[in-house]
Amino acid sequence: MQEIRSPLAATVVELPVAAGQAVRAGDLLAVVEAMKMEHELRAPHDGRVLALMAKPGELLAEGDALLRLGAADLPGQAEVPREATTAPAALRPELNELREREALLRDAARPEAVARRHASGLRTARENVADLCDAGSFVEYGAFAYAAQARRRPVEELIRQTPADGMLTGLARVEGIRCAVLAYDATVLAGTQGLRNHQKTDRLLGIAHDERLPLVLFAEGGGGRPGDTDMPIVAGLHVPTFASFARLSGRVPLLGIAAGRCFAGNAALLGCCDLIVATRGSNIGMGGPAMIEGGGLGRFAPEDIGPAAVQSANGVIDLLVDDEAAAVAATKRLLSLLTGRIVHGEAPEAEALRTVLPEQRTRSHDMRRVVESIVDRGSAIELRAGFGLAVHTVLARLGGRPIGILASNPLHLGGAIDADAADKAARFMRLCDTHGLAMVSLIDTPGFMVGPETEARAQVRHVSRMFVAAAQLRVPFLALVLRKAYGLGAMAMAAGGFHAPLATAAWPSGEFGAMGLEGAVRLGYRKELEALPEGEPREARFRELLARQVAEGRALNMAATLEIDTVIDPAHTREWLLRQLDGAVARERSGTGLDPW
Repeated sequence: MQEIRSPLAATVVELPVAAGQAVRAGDLLAVVEAMKMEHELRAPHDGRVLALMAKPGELLAEGDALLRLGAADLPGQAEVPREATTAPAALRPELNELREREALLRDAARPEAVARRHASGLRTARENVADLCDAGSFVEYGAFAYAAQARRRPVEELIRQTPADGMLTGLARVEGIRCAVLAYDATVLAGTQGLRNHQKTDRLLGIAHDERLPLVLFAEGGGGRPGDTDMPIVAGLHVPTFASFARLSGRVPLLGIAAGRCFAGNAALLGCCDLIVATRGSNIGMGGPAMIEGGGLGRFAPEDIGPAAVQSANGVIDLLVDDEAAAVAATKRLLSLLTGRIVHGEAPEAEALRTVLPEQRTRSHDMRRVVESIVDRGSAIELRAGFGLAVHTVLARLGGRPIGILASNPLHLGGAIDADAADKAARFMRLCDTHGLAMVSLIDTPGFMVGPETEARAQVRHVSRMFVAAAQLRVPFLALVLRKAYGLGAMAMAAGGFHAPLATAAWPSGEFGAMGLEGAVRLGYRKELEALPEGEPREARFRELLARQVAEGRALNMAATLEIDTVIDPAHTREWLLRQLDGAVARERSGTGLDPW
């Protein structure tokens, strides 16, 4: 005999058995309730109820007896296997409802919207997210939200037509790196930012901040949505989304992808990103056609506003690609670089660097060939290639280690640094410093650009950005002079001066001067030259004086006076850089300098 007792202080709700009744193991004997929660008590073995010791409605203390259960006494009843008598359980209604709602989130539930999207040459938000994230790793947040428009539209319609309120948010792994992912869905109310859409964004931004997760944003869409009516909001200017997104800057890598039309609030978030990858068919602007027309500024087609060609030339776009597939592929590479992941690659042919420069000292050359001959094969990604053309800014790998490369571009203005190039260089230094990437500067510049037109563009403030940004660097910085290194421009390319970097080296072709050597001769020896007859006598003396200046300013003389640290064989460049970076670590940050502009 065994007494079945209440496991806690509770009220008897149900006693579905009677004295003398035979029961099987697992049969329900009693139900008791405490704190609005019911607890089932089932037979621990086959047996017979000998006596009931409580009744429905009775209050029991913990351990009070409910009934007595005797030993099995079921003659003539063969034991029947449970699996033979138990039919498959039907799905409960709430699980069926869940499955139905999940199905409505898939692209297949909206074939017409997807067909229109594909007809425009673009992918859906879910297709882009699936391509970005490692298989099966995306965990979606807020998937069952829909537009806050129930006061004007049936809820069933909103569930079908505004899945996820036009915004996919979640956590995933991208190339093994744990990330936060946000993707506006342009097939839902033009990718506009709705009330619940903002709430979902804010939720994920908070997680990204607390967990220090890199973030990838697909920013396509039309900005704020005026049609949400379910909450008492006048303008919605109190939402924390933009401040929360901006707060992530400098804390985690922020990568933005733009395809199609990206205006207003969507563009504002995109502009907060560390790097922007955009397709050639994209349009990016702080105001779309409706906002422009509403401001009385005329009517414009979306394609007229911030086309990719314009936004690449003015520096908004960091990397211009053909389509969304290329954008996702590039973003994966950039994410791996900004997070410091080591990925070993193949070294280029070192001997090529000995012949990469023209023998004639005044002949221009393609600095991209130099970069490609130093870094791991296929690892270089040039940023802002269409802007600030006098310098190249490149993320790449050196011996598997992510680095940033700042390089003069002699093919544009002879490598003279103008306002755009200075802005580009200064921001690149801050980008590398923020994400802990060591920097290599390849110098071949006649200095800063000069002249009345240049000064009219606030050259003084713009170029000074390079000095202030460099002075705040905490990451290892290496400078290498390939050929020309004249004046303040060369100093700015060397983090403020040739003794500012961890090390400064030059190739034997390097030549140095406080200003351009030709100009130095014409200014310093003006009276002597003017005293000679015009023509060959004067030019012969000029060439003689210039040759003397070139000889005095050659790399070996600079190394002998300790103005630079060493001179190296071009073929040893990669080896020298790797040795210098071996064991080099970031310094403690000393403070943030004021941006001169």
